[in-house]
Amino acid sequence: MRKILGLTRYAVVVPAIASMIGALLLMVQGSIEILVVVFDSIFKGSYLKVTIVDVLTAVDAILLGTVLLVIGFGLYELFVDTRIEVPAWLQINDLDDLKSKLIGVVVAIIAVVFVGVFVDANRAADVVAYGVGAGALVAGLALFAYATKKPGSESKGSAQASKQK
Repeated sequence: MRKILGLTRYAVVVPAIASMIGALLLMVQGSIEILVVVFDSIFKGSYLKVTIVDVLTAVDAILLGTVLLVIGFGLYELFVDTRIEVPAWLQINDLDDLKSKLIGVVVAIIAVVFVGVFVDANRAADVVAYGVGAGALVAGLALFAYATKKPGSESKGSAQASKQK
């Protein structure tokens, strides 16, 4: 029975791979959109604000792809194979690692969306509402990260700095 239960962890392979495929799709579409914006800007002379909004929209898709990639790698590392070769910043040892990486990328997406609204002249009236909403969401994520942090766990940067002293 224990062996059968242990094998169920491999069920995570499907969503991990699906997440990675979705990530690649968003990254390719975002990159293509940036190339289209460059082409339109050079050959059709589009307005600067339109170009900025279009680039930020494409970057938003790429960042969302990054979220999916982090989720895919994280699920695979946590449930299937911890020896997968990833950069040090992407190594995930527990759910807290995955949570903190996702919060970081989500905050970056929120910032990009807010800048897009801020620059878009057609949505000038929405800037304050988006700003308050984005600030509340970032504050909520920070509070969540702080409240669910393991006791005694330090960030790697502060742990390394204290070792050097």
